[in-house]
Amino acid sequence: MKWIDLSLPIYNGMPVYPGDPEVTVEVAHTHEERSWELRRLSLGTHTGTHVDAPSHMHAGAASLDELPPERFCGPSRLVRLSDEWPSGIGLFFAESVGADSFERIAAANPPFVGGELSEELERALLGRGIPTYTDLYRLDRIPLGKDFMFYGFPLRIAGGDGSPVRAVAMLDE
Repeated sequence: MKWIDLSLPIYNGMPVYPGDPEVTVEVAHTHEERSWELRRLSLGTHTGTHVDAPSHMHAGAASLDELPPERFCGPSRLVRLSDEWPSGIGLFFAESVGADSFERIAAANPPFVGGELSEELERALLGRGIPTYTDLYRLDRIPLGKDFMFYGFPLRIAGGDGSPVRAVAMLDE
Protein backbone atom coordinates (compact mmCIF):
# COMPACT_ATOMS: atom_id res chain seq x y z
CA MET A 1 0.00 0.00 0.00
CA LYS A 2 1.07 3.55 -0.65
CA TRP A 3 -0.07 6.48 1.48
CA ILE A 4 -0.22 10.01 0.06
CA ASP A 5 -0.67 12.91 2.46
CA LEU A 6 -2.95 15.46 0.77
CA SER A 7 -2.84 17.98 3.62
CA LEU A 8 -1.23 21.38 3.81
CA PRO A 9 0.68 22.02 7.03
CA ILE A 10 -0.90 24.48 9.46
CA TYR A 11 1.57 27.08 10.69
CA ASN A 12 1.71 30.51 12.27
CA GLY A 13 0.85 33.25 9.77
CA MET A 14 -0.05 30.90 6.91
CA PRO A 15 -2.13 32.34 4.04
CA VAL A 16 -5.90 32.32 4.56
CA TYR A 17 -8.95 33.17 2.46
CA PRO A 18 -9.48 36.97 2.47
CA GLY A 19 -11.51 37.94 5.54
CA ASP A 20 -10.90 34.65 7.39
CA PRO A 21 -9.20 34.71 10.81
CA GLU A 22 -5.42 34.73 10.79
CA VAL A 23 -3.66 31.58 11.93
CA THR A 24 -1.74 31.66 15.17
CA VAL A 25 0.21 28.68 16.47
CA GLU A 26 2.15 29.41 19.63
CA VAL A 27 3.83 27.41 22.35
CA ALA A 28 1.79 27.74 25.55
CA HIS A 29 3.91 25.39 27.70
CA THR A 30 7.39 23.96 27.20
CA HIS A 31 9.14 20.80 28.38
CA GLU A 32 11.52 22.97 30.39
CA GLU A 33 8.68 24.72 32.24
CA ARG A 34 6.33 21.80 32.87
CA SER A 35 7.94 18.59 31.56
CA TRP A 36 5.45 18.54 28.66
CA GLU A 37 4.70 20.70 25.65
CA LEU A 38 1.43 22.27 24.54
CA ARG A 39 0.55 24.59 21.66
CA ARG A 40 -2.32 27.04 21.45
CA LEU A 41 -4.09 27.28 18.08
CA SER A 42 -6.24 30.08 16.76
CA LEU A 43 -7.67 29.58 13.29
CA GLY A 44 -10.82 29.55 11.25
CA THR A 45 -12.70 26.34 10.53
CA HIS A 46 -11.80 26.63 6.83
CA THR A 47 -8.03 26.84 7.30
CA GLY A 48 -5.66 24.80 5.14
CA THR A 49 -6.89 21.47 3.82
CA HIS A 50 -10.45 21.29 5.09
CA VAL A 51 -13.93 19.86 4.67
CA ASP A 52 -17.07 21.98 4.35
CA ALA A 53 -20.32 20.83 5.95
CA PRO A 54 -23.65 21.62 4.27
CA SER A 55 -24.26 24.20 7.05
CA HIS A 56 -21.32 26.24 5.74
CA MET A 57 -23.47 27.73 2.98
CA HIS A 58 -27.00 26.71 3.97
CA ALA A 59 -28.66 27.80 7.21
CA GLY A 60 -30.25 24.88 9.03
CA ALA A 61 -28.40 22.25 6.97
CA ALA A 62 -26.33 19.47 8.57
CA SER A 63 -23.27 20.46 10.56
CA LEU A 64 -20.15 18.30 10.89
CA ASP A 65 -21.21 16.75 14.19
CA GLU A 66 -24.50 15.67 12.62
CA LEU A 67 -22.82 13.71 9.82
CA PRO A 68 -21.68 10.13 10.47
CA PRO A 69 -17.94 9.35 10.26
CA GLU A 70 -18.39 7.25 7.11
CA ARG A 71 -19.27 10.45 5.20
CA PHE A 72 -15.61 11.44 5.48
CA CYS A 73 -13.90 8.38 4.04
CA GLY A 74 -14.34 5.75 1.37
CA PRO A 75 -13.50 4.59 -2.12
CA SER A 76 -12.66 7.50 -4.42
CA ARG A 77 -11.22 8.38 -7.79
CA LEU A 78 -9.25 11.30 -9.25
CA VAL A 79 -10.98 12.33 -12.48
CA ARG A 80 -11.08 14.95 -15.21
CA LEU A 81 -14.26 16.53 -16.52
CA SER A 82 -13.79 14.69 -19.81
CA ASP A 83 -13.65 11.26 -18.07
CA GLU A 84 -16.40 8.76 -17.40
CA TRP A 85 -17.12 8.77 -13.65
CA PRO A 86 -18.25 5.92 -11.46
CA SER A 87 -21.31 6.33 -9.24
CA GLY A 88 -21.40 6.24 -5.47
CA ILE A 89 -17.74 6.94 -4.71
CA GLY A 90 -15.84 10.09 -3.75
CA LEU A 91 -14.85 12.26 -6.71
CA PHE A 92 -11.70 14.37 -6.71
CA PHE A 93 -11.00 16.62 -9.67
CA ALA A 94 -7.61 17.11 -11.31
CA GLU A 95 -8.69 20.50 -12.70
CA SER A 96 -10.81 23.49 -11.70
CA VAL A 97 -14.52 22.70 -11.77
CA GLY A 98 -17.40 25.17 -12.09
CA ALA A 99 -21.11 25.14 -11.36
CA ASP A 100 -21.89 24.04 -14.92
CA SER A 101 -20.75 20.54 -13.87
CA PHE A 102 -23.11 20.32 -10.88
CA GLU A 103 -25.86 18.19 -12.44
CA ARG A 104 -23.39 15.65 -13.78
CA ILE A 105 -21.56 15.43 -10.44
CA ALA A 106 -24.80 15.15 -8.46
CA ALA A 107 -26.05 12.40 -10.81
CA ALA A 108 -22.97 10.34 -9.85
CA ASN A 109 -24.19 10.43 -6.23
CA PRO A 110 -20.76 10.91 -4.61
CA PRO A 111 -20.58 10.86 -0.79
CA PHE A 112 -18.07 13.75 -1.01
CA VAL A 113 -16.27 15.83 -3.66
CA GLY A 114 -12.85 17.47 -3.60
CA GLY A 115 -10.55 19.66 -5.63
CA GLU A 116 -10.48 23.21 -6.92
CA LEU A 117 -14.23 23.87 -6.87
CA SER A 118 -15.89 27.18 -7.69
CA GLU A 119 -17.87 28.80 -4.88
CA GLU A 120 -21.07 28.31 -6.89
CA LEU A 121 -20.37 24.60 -7.32
CA GLU A 122 -19.57 24.21 -3.62
CA ARG A 123 -22.82 25.95 -2.71
CA ALA A 124 -24.81 23.62 -4.99
CA LEU A 125 -23.08 20.47 -3.72
CA LEU A 126 -23.50 21.47 -0.08
CA GLY A 127 -27.15 22.26 -0.83
CA ARG A 128 -27.49 18.65 -1.97
CA GLY A 129 -25.87 17.49 1.30
CA ILE A 130 -22.52 16.57 -0.29
CA PRO A 131 -19.49 17.60 1.82
CA THR A 132 -16.65 19.24 -0.10
CA TYR A 133 -12.88 19.12 0.42
CA THR A 134 -10.72 22.04 -0.64
CA ASP A 135 -7.10 23.17 -0.45
CA LEU A 136 -5.90 19.65 -1.10
CA TYR A 137 -2.18 19.26 -1.68
CA ARG A 138 -0.44 16.87 -4.08
CA LEU A 139 -3.51 15.45 -5.81
CA ASP A 140 -1.20 15.08 -8.81
CA ARG A 141 0.50 12.15 -7.03
CA ILE A 142 -2.67 10.08 -7.38
CA PRO A 143 -2.98 8.24 -10.70
CA LEU A 144 -5.89 9.51 -12.80
CA GLY A 145 -8.75 7.07 -13.09
CA LYS A 146 -7.42 4.70 -10.45
CA ASP A 147 -9.55 4.01 -7.38
CA PHE A 148 -8.08 4.73 -3.95
CA MET A 149 -9.29 4.96 -0.36
CA PHE A 150 -9.71 8.48 0.96
CA TYR A 151 -9.69 9.50 4.61
CA GLY A 152 -10.43 13.09 5.64
CA PHE A 153 -11.93 13.19 9.12
CA PRO A 154 -12.88 16.56 10.62
CA LEU A 155 -12.82 17.54 14.25
CA ARG A 156 -16.25 16.86 15.77
CA ILE A 157 -17.08 20.52 16.32
CA ALA A 158 -20.59 21.08 17.70
CA GLY A 159 -22.46 23.02 15.02
CA GLY A 160 -19.30 22.88 12.88
CA ASP A 161 -19.55 24.42 9.41
CA GLY A 162 -16.11 23.13 8.46
CA SER A 163 -12.87 21.79 9.90
CA PRO A 164 -9.24 21.34 8.99
CA VAL A 165 -8.54 17.68 8.17
CA ARG A 166 -5.58 15.38 7.75
CA ALA A 167 -6.53 14.19 4.27
CA VAL A 168 -4.83 11.04 3.00
CA ALA A 169 -5.16 8.73 0.03
CA MET A 170 -4.30 5.05 0.31
CA LEU A 171 -3.45 3.32 -2.97
CA ASP A 172 -2.91 -0.35 -3.68
CA GLU A 173 0.51 -0.73 -5.27
